[in-house]
Formats: sequence, structure tokens, C-alpha cells
Amino acid sequence: MAGTFGNPEVVQEEVDILIIGGGMAACGAAYEIMPWIGAAKDAGVDITVKLVDKAAMDRSGAVAQGLSAINTYIGPNQDPADYARMVSNDLMGITRDDLAYDLGRNVDDSVHLFEEWGLPIWKTVNGERFDGATWPKEGGKLLKDGGDPVRSGKWQIMINGESYKWIVAEAAKKALGSDNIQERVFIVKLVNDANDKNRVAGAVGFSTREDKVYVYKFKACLLVAGGCVNIFRPRSVGEGQGRAWYPVWNAGSTYTMAAEAGAELTMMENRFVPARFKDGYGPVGAWFLLFKAQATNAYGEVYMTKNKELLNDYPPYGQAAVPASCLRNHLMLKEMKEGRGPIYMDTVTALAKLRETLSPREVKHLEAEAWEDFLDMCIGQCGIWVGENIEPEKKNSELMPTEPYLLGSHSGCCGIWASGPEDVGAPTTEEHPEADKIPAHLPQGWNWGYRSMTTVRGLFTAGDGVGASGHKFSSGSHTEGRMCAQSMVKFVMDNKDWVPTLDTSVESLVEEIYRPVRTFLEHKDYTTAIDVNPHYITPRMLQFRLQKIMDEYVAGVATYYTTNGHMLAVAEEKLGMLKEDAMKMRAKDLHELLRAWENYHRILTAEAHMKHIQFRQESRYPGFYYRMDHNYVDEENWHCFVNSVYDKETKTWNVFKRAHKDLVDKSKLFKAAAH
Repeated sequence: MAGTFGNPEVVQEEVDILIIGGGMAACGAAYEIMPWIGAAKDAGVDITVKLVDKAAMDRSGAVAQGLSAINTYIGPNQDPADYARMVSNDLMGITRDDLAYDLGRNVDDSVHLFEEWGLPIWKTVNGERFDGATWPKEGGKLLKDGGDPVRSGKWQIMINGESYKWIVAEAAKKALGSDNIQERVFIVKLVNDANDKNRVAGAVGFSTREDKVYVYKFKACLLVAGGCVNIFRPRSVGEGQGRAWYPVWNAGSTYTMAAEAGAELTMMENRFVPARFKDGYGPVGAWFLLFKAQATNAYGEVYMTKNKELLNDYPPYGQAAVPASCLRNHLMLKEMKEGRGPIYMDTVTALAKLRETLSPREVKHLEAEAWEDFLDMCIGQCGIWVGENIEPEKKNSELMPTEPYLLGSHSGCCGIWASGPEDVGAPTTEEHPEADKIPAHLPQGWNWGYRSMTTVRGLFTAGDGVGASGHKFSSGSHTEGRMCAQSMVKFVMDNKDWVPTLDTSVESLVEEIYRPVRTFLEHKDYTTAIDVNPHYITPRMLQFRLQKIMDEYVAGVATYYTTNGHMLAVAEEKLGMLKEDAMKMRAKDLHELLRAWENYHRILTAEAHMKHIQFRQESRYPGFYYRMDHNYVDEENWHCFVNSVYDKETKTWNVFKRAHKDLVDKSKLFKAAAH
């Protein structure tokens, strides 16, 4: 029977493996999993799989609009151990080398597949650079055949990437089969098993197009729904509302659903505050790395040189050849706080210098790339350049540090504690003075049998979901998804006779999911103005409240990224009130129901972020945030992972330390302090 807005149709389905998400990690799993399912069938185990995406795979995930570069490609002449060193240094020394090294030794295979599927990758042929359409005519080769990519940095290679996601999604859909893909369904809750609280047995969500609720049962699940944006008040408000550096549909669903299922989170205090072209959030990587542009204050001074002695305050990370991203922000913020802004990207000088060394054809190509860099992945920045009469060879552009974002695949490392590889010498026990504070049901060490499984049995994650290991970017997220495919099939084969049993009735789940709809229908006639009603709050207004709390008390742009214990205590109290009021959110249509559930996910993710900053009594990421009551990096007491688990019954967090260990020697990163 067809559902109605107030009485949705309930669709129940049982599969062995459910993939939640449609971004790069999901596409990696979808592409990889069918051969492993085929091998399982040969061994006598039939396995079914389904992928469920909130949007449409062709343009979902963080790569939706396209990219100009693949930021993680190792190549035949570089060492994955060096990649692990870079990841560690950029994230101020606290990452898991096992995860970074494992990704580094596997990621190139995904990049080779992208090129095989049709992604144009720039090449250098006979000393000249050619884009992806031109090098075949000049005698270039595919990467897998020894082609020489154009690198915009040590780990980055240039692409013509406006259709990057289309290409990757097409391969995933072809491999998985359209019958195994359900688009426009927003999964909002995982459901634990009735007989094992530390195991997932199902998931529930709703259609964003029809009045339907979907209930899935499964043996294993891959949760890859991206990172989190819009928990802080963005710089773009009013006429600019909706602009953000990260895709606005990433609402913290990965972290919230995992936390509510009991999964251990890690490094949720970490955040990324990218410095980007002002107002349009346009990417700067190509300008810094490919065009060799420098950023200056309003007086033309290069602040990275002018303020370099500030780096000595943060040994050893300040002495790295390439300072961590947060430290580069730290030097920029000094100029802004002391009144020497605006900050500019010196595009004029950069392009003039390129003309001294490159051929006219290469210069013309690069000037076109200066625009295509935005057209590929941030088309709004083109509109701003056009509207402000900016020609980069004639006029410099402003830079601005953005509002904070939470993610685990770009230059951030918050996420879920996941099982790593077993062959790289990772710890298998937990030995430190506060080890007894780790909840007893959690595994010790860094691996527990299935690569990328969380601390909840049957729940896997990849990409933005995996914490303590940033700098995966698009190719790395795809690679982690492929790793999960193999692990999940193995898990299902090992548990082929297990039957999932939901710990919550379907009726209760439907009632909870449609609560905002019921609230609206019950009270909508109380006033004549649909948005003004004492019985409910709109998702839009509630999001404003969340962003105001986080911005003003948890180190947003309003306070120049500063906070302290007192401010965090206020935030904690206000977030508690917000959670109560969130129960009164309304949904006047399916779009508002989507917005309401995105808010539920954002609130719990925001609370996790606040609780972790509250627990870590130092300022590990200067330039991203400062705890002014502990404004230093404390290597002796806080060179450790900060992890947590959430109790969905008591709605409380348990935050604790896990020991950090270097598996790769980091000493070669650092030089003597500059004076």
C-alpha cells in the first residue's frame, strides 16, 4: 500500500552486506566487492549486498563537483613510509602509522584504475607538461606503463577532473549492478542486535522522494557517509548562505550513527580550518604547489618568512621542512589579529615568474588552469572572480581561514577507531598509566581481525569515517573502501549462520524517524504563520542555534578560534538544552525531514567535538583552535590519542586516552630550530 506523508509505507529488506553512502569510499567498496562475493559463492556461501545513498552516486560525496588533482599518488619512486611521515607531521604527530602506511602501499592501484576508466591525467613528455587530452598525441604513457605524471606537490598529480566522480561512479555501478543500488534513501540510524549490544544488525532510513521508511537487516555494514560541515557558523551568511568549503550534505552522519551504535571514536577534537580564497572557498593547492605563489599580508610581506620564528614555539613540528597546515594558519592569524590584513595570494608575481621559465604554450595552459581549477571543483569562485573583475595575472585575491570542518580523509583526522593491518608491527596491547580507564569491552591494540572494522562487530568504515589517519583524499578513500569490501566478505563468511535480530521494534523506529512530521501535523493549525509556532522549531532555526553555540564558545571564527574550559562548560550546557529542543523540530515536507535528521547528526557530532576539546588540556592544533587556558603543545602528557564512546541510553560520553606509538621513524622530518 502506498504511504502518505503522515503514514509512510514501511519497506523491510534483509541483505548480508549494506553499504551506506555513495562517495569515493562507497564506490571503492562497490567496485571491489563482487569478485570477493564470487569467490565466497565458489566456497559455498551466497552473499547479497546493497548500496544505499542519500543522493545519487554520480554526484554524491565530497568529489561531487570534481577535482583538479589527485592528492594521494605515491608512484614508483617514493616510499609509503615517507607518506606516513608526512601524514603524521601535518597532523602534529598523532596519527596511526599502520593505517597511513597500509594506504600508501595500496593507493596507486586505484589511481591506475581511474585512468583505465577514462580519467584524463596530466603527463610530462620530453620535459614539457601536457594535459590529459594532449599527451597521447605527444608519445606519453599511462601511469601503469611508466607515464610521468605532472606533480603539483610531492604526493599530488594534476588531472582534468570535472567528471572525476561520474567516471568512478560508473565503474562502481557497473560492477555492483543497478538492482543492488538504492538511491535517494537517507539512512539515519543503525540498530544493534537484540542478543549482542556490541554488534550491528540493521539500519533504518527514509526516502527523500516518497513517503517510505526503509528497514534493513544485515550481517555487516559499511558506514561511509562523509565528514561534517555546518556545525559552526559559516563565514558565508545572508546572501552567501549555502557556500562552504566542504559539501553541505555531509552532516556528521558517519560519526553520529557509529557513536550511537557504540563505536569508539578517536581524535574528535581535531578539525580542519582551510585557508581558501575569500567568500568563494576556492582551492589554493594548485596556486601554492603548482604555480608556486606566496601569500602575503596587506603590505606585501610574506608572513611565512616574517613570522617563521613562531614555529620554534612548537617543537619538533615547527622544525619540519613543510610545517603542519595548522601552523601555517597560526602564522597567518598573527597578521590578521595585529591588523595587517587582508591576506592576499600573490597571483600576479607567481604568473610573471612562470613566464620566465615555461614555454608560451605552457604559460597559456597554466593561465587557463587558473580558471579551470575553480571550474573543476568550486565553480562559485569563478563567479566571484568575474563579479570582482579579478584577472589573476593583474590583480591579487584575498585569502581567509574558513569556519572549522570535521573530517578524516582530507587534512583532518577525526573519526572512528578502526582495525588496522596485522603485518606492520602495530601494538596489540594497551600499555600506559591510564590504560585502566579504557572501557573493558573495547579491544586492545590497533588490530582485531578484520581490516577497517570498528569496535562494534559487523560495522566497518572508510574514508572520512576512519580516524587518526588523514590525507587519504579521494584516491585513498576509494582504496580504503576496496579494503573494506574484502574484509566484510570475510566477516560474513565467518558468520554465515548468524541471524540478525533488531533490538528495537520496527514500529518504534518508524515513529522516531517520522517524529518531526507528526509534530508538524499535530500543531500546524495552531497559528496562521506556518513558521511561527510555540509547539515546534524549524530545522533552519535550530541549525542557526547550533552554529551560534559552536561559533561563540567552541572556538569558531567569532573568537578567532579560541576557547577555554569555562566557555566549553557553557557550550556543554547550551548543547544539552539544544538536544532537548531538537525533539520539537518539525518537518513540513520530506526535504525538511531530511534537514531535521541532518541536524540530529550534527548536534551529536558537535557534542563529540566539544567533549574531546574539553578533555585534551593543551592546544595541539594552533591555527585551527586554541585552548587559551592551556595554550601550548604538551608532548609529555598529551602525545596520545583521545578516544571516546557514547552511551545512547544515558546520553553520556566516556572520554579516555590511548597510547600513541611511532611505527615509522619521524626524526628525518625535522631540522634544527631557526633563530
